Amino acid sequence: MSSEVNHKLFTMCMIEQGDKVLLMNRPDKMGFPGYIAPGGKVDFPESIVDGAIREVREETGLIVKDIIYKGLDEFCDPEIGLRYMVFNYLVTSFEGELLEFPPEGELLWVEKSKALDLPMQSWFKRRFPYFFQQGTFERSVIWNKKSDTILGETIQHYGVGESS
Repeated sequence: MSSEVNHKLFTMCMIEQGDKVLLMNRPDKMGFPGYIAPGGKVDFPESIVDGAIREVREETGLIVKDIIYKGLDEFCDPEIGLRYMVFNYLVTSFEGELLEFPPEGELLWVEKSKALDLPMQSWFKRRFPYFFQQGTFERSVIWNKKSDTILGETIQHYGVGESS
């Protein structure tokens, strides 16, 4: 087990318009191939939400108007001392036009009910429904990156069933 911990901060933004979401089809060469929501690294010292808004603009061309924090998905590898934290958001209002040549992969509006039929990373498929559930979520996975083995997992939902 490593005594030093390396923290990596990322965002992911599910962009929703009616019954559709905007996904990008990342090619193999970009890593995490398949359909995924926009997002990426948070630059220091920007705030996490500012990083999310910037990533949406850079990857899609859209300017976020309304953004809702949905939860944290983190992956910890004790052997190498890595804590990989992904702050997840739902974008419900935006303006602008989609980029003609997006840098991360082809952009596609997909019906929410059909999105999980597309090829995508298993971790994204698992996270997908959390964006649309009431309240927020926190998921923590302890895993061994070298063997790609999950050693433990905790999932917690907050604000579910509370009246507004």
